[in-house]
Amino acid sequence: MAGTDGEATGQSGQIDLLHWSRTYAPLPGIPDEFLDANGAPRAVWTQFFNAFSEFAPQEIERRFSAADRHMRDAGVSYRAPGETADRSWPLSHLPLLIGSGEWAQISEGIKQRAQLFELVLRDLYGKGTLVADGALPAAAIAGSADYLRSVCGVHPPGGQYLSLYAADIGRGPDGRWWVLNDRTQAPSGAGYALENRLVMARAMTSLFGTMNVERLAPFFEGFRNGLRAVAERDEPRIGLLTPGNSSETYFEHATLARYLGFLLVEGDDLAVSDDRLHVRTVAGLKRLDVLLRRVDSNSLDPLELDASSTLGVPGLIDALRKGNVAVANMPGSGVMESRTMLGFLPGLSRRLLGEDLKMPHIATWWCGQKSARDEVLSRLDDMAIEGAYGQGVPGFAGNGPVLGASLSKADRAKLKDAITNRGIDYVGQELVRLSTTPVWQDGHIAPRPFVLRVFAAATPNGWTIMPGGFCRIAEQPDARAVSMGEGASAADVWVISDKQVSAASLLPPSDSVSIKRIAGWVPSRAADNLFWLGRYLERTEATLRLVRALSSAARDSGKGGASPANALIERIQRLLVTWGAATPATRAKLCATVAQALYAEDRFGSALSLVRSAQRTATTLRERLSPDAWRVITEMVDLLSAKAEDDESMIAAAEATLLGLAAFAGLAQENMNRAAGWRFLEMGRRVERAINTARFARQFAFDTAMSEDLDLLLTLADSQITYRSRYLVGPLLAPVRDLVVLDSYNPRSVAFQIAALNEHIASLPGLREGGLIDPPHRLAVTLQASMTAGEAGSFDTKSLFALEQGLLNLADAIGSHYFPHGSIAARPEKLTGFA
Repeated sequence: MAGTDGEATGQSGQIDLLHWSRTYAPLPGIPDEFLDANGAPRAVWTQFFNAFSEFAPQEIERRFSAADRHMRDAGVSYRAPGETADRSWPLSHLPLLIGSGEWAQISEGIKQRAQLFELVLRDLYGKGTLVADGALPAAAIAGSADYLRSVCGVHPPGGQYLSLYAADIGRGPDGRWWVLNDRTQAPSGAGYALENRLVMARAMTSLFGTMNVERLAPFFEGFRNGLRAVAERDEPRIGLLTPGNSSETYFEHATLARYLGFLLVEGDDLAVSDDRLHVRTVAGLKRLDVLLRRVDSNSLDPLELDASSTLGVPGLIDALRKGNVAVANMPGSGVMESRTMLGFLPGLSRRLLGEDLKMPHIATWWCGQKSARDEVLSRLDDMAIEGAYGQGVPGFAGNGPVLGASLSKADRAKLKDAITNRGIDYVGQELVRLSTTPVWQDGHIAPRPFVLRVFAAATPNGWTIMPGGFCRIAEQPDARAVSMGEGASAADVWVISDKQVSAASLLPPSDSVSIKRIAGWVPSRAADNLFWLGRYLERTEATLRLVRALSSAARDSGKGGASPANALIERIQRLLVTWGAATPATRAKLCATVAQALYAEDRFGSALSLVRSAQRTATTLRERLSPDAWRVITEMVDLLSAKAEDDESMIAAAEATLLGLAAFAGLAQENMNRAAGWRFLEMGRRVERAINTARFARQFAFDTAMSEDLDLLLTLADSQITYRSRYLVGPLLAPVRDLVVLDSYNPRSVAFQIAALNEHIASLPGLREGGLIDPPHRLAVTLQASMTAGEAGSFDTKSLFALEQGLLNLADAIGSHYFPHGSIAARPEKLTGFA
């Protein structure tokens, strides 16, 4: 762009940043980040736009579109506070740039702050000298719901209270960085920072390489090593505790677990036994050494903390108290997020570190002290009033601050009375104007306020700072705070080094790793979800095959009369109604039946409902599914959600979805490791296919079935080619039943599915003492024996119904045995089969 504009390029060939920004920023104002405190352009931005200006407008849009498409295909998502539906991640197309010299100052300030908070936590939950000596008011600590008396005196394994710390910072009018908020509970955003980096490095590959952007991998490696160091065992098991897929940041939890090699677990996956924390797996209880929590402290243990919590693990605090598990961050660390702490931090820094704070925070007055309360009340128009503990201001709606100058006379009096009567719940803070960074908007640059979250991780060698962070950008030009809600976006953060940056990876040197070749184990919940993912996908396929068969039969049917084709159509429609894919009222209209079976959102058996159920289940397995597998599921949901209306388009959508199902099956067959997780996915597919095929056989290979019925059954079982190659006659009852039900060489037959189920179940670890086979295996063996000894001539409609019921019982037995819930979840039997 600038290369074609002579006025934007100086004699040296370097871009005139101020001219370029004015040319391509038609909205008022130049982004603050372009200029330093003296009003001169920052070198990192000049370097960036020098290279960026070489791209033609079409090339810029192509690259940005590719970045958006990658975010969408990878399913990068989040939930805004109070919402239940996922949103696609809003990536800002321009990174935030910070020079190495400036970043060194930020790093030192964040590192000092992390050290200070660690020391304060050790004292608060240890000797308590800070409160005893008056350095901290007791009321300021005790008033926080995040101060946990149950962990007082508990020494964390490894001695570390904070394993991960984050600070939200912004640049002030004088060019200095200021701390806006501290995050010590369970800081979020690191996983999204990683995703932002992966996408932007791909969208701007050449630019990313030439600008010497610091890599993120060393930070994550140090963080992982820090967690390993606090464990007792040399090769510890580390779990990441998530509230589940209802969490606003569940995608990030899955991203971190996959990237760091941690086990993603929910509270129901864990159990305390013999004073140790274990994860429930299909092989029994397995010890967990370290728990990286993304659940608030109060919800961790219903026995000692919030009794109503369903997110935690009963007995976890006692196991922690006895030193048998490390929890990061330590429960109770969230007390440092209280705004009451801000006013005391400068004094605490001088007392504990012997130095002033290197990075200041916004001026804060806690109204629990008379002098501070009087100051706030006298300057109310110049203050932003916040709740001292948590989000929102007590007595006022919303989660944000209350600006004194914007209050009505009645609300102003109400606020003053509240502060006077119970000042402990309020803090006053100076008004903050956020610095602006450039965003790409409709082909132009526009300035938008931003907040940068910087992360510090405790490692065996001290604190390490992520070179970059999580940048949130507001949509409104005058925003005072930024959250990932409506209109906000996120940007990658590039720390520009003065020297060449070497590629970094989390992979250790090959000669330092002991070779392993094991099947591994899978948590019961993950196995349960994999099992049901397979079942949902097979149910979708069965419904789609029925829809396709219904359309084909409708085309072949004659006009009027009770022809065999009309009777066949009636049976297909009746089966769709029975399966919950359509309503009886639609049976008179074929087109309405097809539309309902494909798209009805209020019918649990419609193809759209089933594939959405598969997507919801896959969401809980993000750390176990490849990006390709996720994309296939997402594309099927999008395809059916389009809801084509004419007959041809509906059938085309059904055909395309069937191809998507075949693609997913191929990915699972060719790409998944043959461990327990793959087996449960296969078991779900096999048991559901066996049930559906047995049901098809009962419906269309009944004792008086006609050739049209049998021909349809061969089509539903995808066995037309095999039948015609074997028999030179039309469809007959006995050979069709044999091929679809009893033929173990037919990958669509019931017998084939049962044989596969037997093989999978036999490969799983035994959970009973004495060598007796488990209940699911016993049922599978019995069913396989009936298939092996059965003859087509003896399989009447009644036998087919019994077979279907036996398969349903097998599915239930697998669920109750391998995915236990409630009182049986601890597995009281002695476990054998896995070490």
